[in-house]
Amino acid sequence: MDAETRANLEAISVATVSMQLLKRGLRNVSMVGPKALNAPAKPLVGEAYTLRYVPMREDLATPDVLGRADYGPRRAIEEVPAGAVLVIDGRGQGDIAVVGDILVERLRVRGVAGLVSDGGLRDFDECLAAGFPLYAAGPAAPASVAGHSAGDLQTPVSCGGVAVIPGDVIKAGGDGVIVIPRALAAEVGRDGAEQERYEKFAKLRIGQGRPVPGIYPPDDDALADYAAWLEAGEPED
Repeated sequence: MDAETRANLEAISVATVSMQLLKRGLRNVSMVGPKALNAPAKPLVGEAYTLRYVPMREDLATPDVLGRADYGPRRAIEEVPAGAVLVIDGRGQGDIAVVGDILVERLRVRGVAGLVSDGGLRDFDECLAAGFPLYAAGPAAPASVAGHSAGDLQTPVSCGGVAVIPGDVIKAGGDGVIVIPRALAAEVGRDGAEQERYEKFAKLRIGQGRPVPGIYPPDDDALADYAAWLEAGEPED
């Protein structure tokens, strides 16, 4: 993702991204389950680095497994690039933690942009104290090995009912978490900025007493008025 695309996506809302994807025929892009845990929410934009869990099997989910050099979840913490978003497929099990405060602190120190998961977080208050962008199901005491076995890294995953492909762009904020296909990120950011510019105009006119029909969505008269408003420098009155 180039700097211009990132800046455009950071400047627009999650709701705007959702509408831009809807206009392109993509509906199943908004996660159900992961929610902003920081208060206030910490906006998040970054490319997805994925970790997948599978159902627990006793020989694959023991405390000893956690210390192995090839244990996928530990590798993910060290290999997710700075500026990326760690997306963890927690199998929709909000009562099982996918990470705790020590791993969150490591992600923060390494410059990772944030964490998104449909699983839970343990050591919840300490995780929040890190000031790291967190979008997950909520607090959960049991460690991952209580219900999960390690799957794999950097493969397509399901998170919050949405398919996430490594390199997809994650946009998250108070309205939720949206997945943007990488190939669409630049145009969504560009067209989203224009959408919000028109919505600013429409809200201004509605605040001045104009009815919604004809303004939102715009008819020809509204588009002409909008063009004149842009030419005048987007006045606030």
